[in-house]
Amino acid sequence: MAESTPPAKIELREVRKSFGPKVVLDGINLTVAPGESLVIIGGSGTGKSVMLKCILGLLRPDSGKISVDGEDVTRLTGRAREKANRHFGMLFQGGALFDSLPVWENVAFGLTHGRGMARREAKGIAIEKLAAVGLNKDVGELRPSELSGGMQKRVGLARAIAADPDIIFFDEPTTGLDPIMADVINDLIVKTVKMVGATAVSITHDMISARKIADRVAMIHKGKIIWDGAAKDIDSSGNPYVDQFVHGRADGPIQMEVRR
Repeated sequence: MAESTPPAKIELREVRKSFGPKVVLDGINLTVAPGESLVIIGGSGTGKSVMLKCILGLLRPDSGKISVDGEDVTRLTGRAREKANRHFGMLFQGGALFDSLPVWENVAFGLTHGRGMARREAKGIAIEKLAAVGLNKDVGELRPSELSGGMQKRVGLARAIAADPDIIFFDEPTTGLDPIMADVINDLIVKTVKMVGATAVSITHDMISARKIADRVAMIHKGKIIWDGAAKDIDSSGNPYVDQFVHGRADGPIQMEVRR
């Protein structure tokens, strides 16, 4: 008897979201396999962040369906939503660290506040996760304001993996970093995702980052997925929109809107 195929880790079917007359997501269809690293590319305002917020439950789609491990999570609220979100870790674009808390408490925040873990146990896990991203335990006692941008990104990554999530989201993970530190962070993302055994979904406009961390790339344009394929095929996509974006050309079918 043939083995049944496991459900997709994440699946979006005909997901739509508008804000007033502005259509942001226009029938998104996307599947992420268990253990896969998917990078979603696209210009500013194309719907990348809105799609991520819909998966996380921060926004509710107007229509369509979002599933995690085969379970429909589209309209969960309250404790059911909190339970679903325990699958997730998140590295935010701006770090989103609490300056009022020492680094270790930032890393352990979801453990102590979301899961009620004792502070001593949570601190041990935080120090362990800081070590996993190349930071020693002394850093745990510092405030985020005492850290460089690259170190703050490492702390954010340690927090994202603190609870050993099975899905990690990365929102523009290399924004604001110099090229060398960006490469360090990309390497750490690849290493930590494999270490945790997670499925990864990243949104970025940084093609160097996308090439390094992606198994698969999907491009969103005007609220639709217009190309989806293996990362190794990105330069031979045959799609003029993808070609223009990955090579950063001003000329092409993508035209920047200019307000007058």
